[in-house]
Amino acid sequence: MSKDFYSGFVSLVGRPNVGKSTLMNHLVGEKIAIVSHRPQTTRNKIRSILTTDNYQMVFIDTPGLHKPKTKLGDYMVKSAKGALDGMDIVLYLVEPTKEIPQGDEHIIKMLPKQSILVINKADTVKKPEILLTIEAYSKVFDFKEIVPISALSGENTEALIAAILKYFEPGPKYFSEDMITDQPERQIVSEMVREKALMFLQEEIPHGIAVEIVSMKSRKKSDLVDIEATIYCERESHKGIILGKGGAMIKKIGAAARKEISGLLGSPINLQLWLKVRKKWRDNDFLLRGLGYDERQL
Repeated sequence: MSKDFYSGFVSLVGRPNVGKSTLMNHLVGEKIAIVSHRPQTTRNKIRSILTTDNYQMVFIDTPGLHKPKTKLGDYMVKSAKGALDGMDIVLYLVEPTKEIPQGDEHIIKMLPKQSILVINKADTVKKPEILLTIEAYSKVFDFKEIVPISALSGENTEALIAAILKYFEPGPKYFSEDMITDQPERQIVSEMVREKALMFLQEEIPHGIAVEIVSMKSRKKSDLVDIEATIYCERESHKGIILGKGGAMIKKIGAAARKEISGLLGSPINLQLWLKVRKKWRDNDFLLRGLGYDERQL
């Protein structure tokens, strides 16, 4: 590998809903992680890869750090904490604020020395408020860089890339040039279905659902892909809400997911959604492992 080629691993950490997935998707130029206004949308570590002629950045998007209340929550927090080890640089995402939120204090204690403070949603406030945020966080941690950005619009993200590259060393391409994620297609598809459920369902339901891809096959002599997916929920009452009157809600979720999955696969798809109740699945080790939330693999 040429000494002029640089590579490294970059972890994105922060409280739930600060824009980690939105930033990662913007930086790689593709939608890899699902995005929602609801906290704790991301449940697994998600790797995405940005490769240019001069460098390769491997981003690790993590679940938001929070106080867990279930075994799924425990898994998510352990997954996020594990992404702090062995990184070339850690991006700590925060929102503009005059004082450090109480929930950020324990995160700051875990940050390695190689950390950059990324102030997201900087376009939503005036410059004096950004300066107050910088002042507050600079008092408690010696960040390598501080970069205000907007993950949604992409404002100042080129400066963020330049800041990250300062801490890379000459290295190999860890992934092939055409790879933008190491996530299996099935996992991305299941997350796209879950994202649409997050979009349309009532507040109390989304945290209690999971999506499993039961089968995903291309038809012979056709571009059509047949996908069967099961949406799991925790209560019979939730099942009725997800189904909707006359099946209207699940049809709405399916139609929105179908369009996005078809774009991902580059093929027309036939998506069939099923509903099952699994009480307290978020505290069931067997079900968690079956759905891809396995602590043994962290």
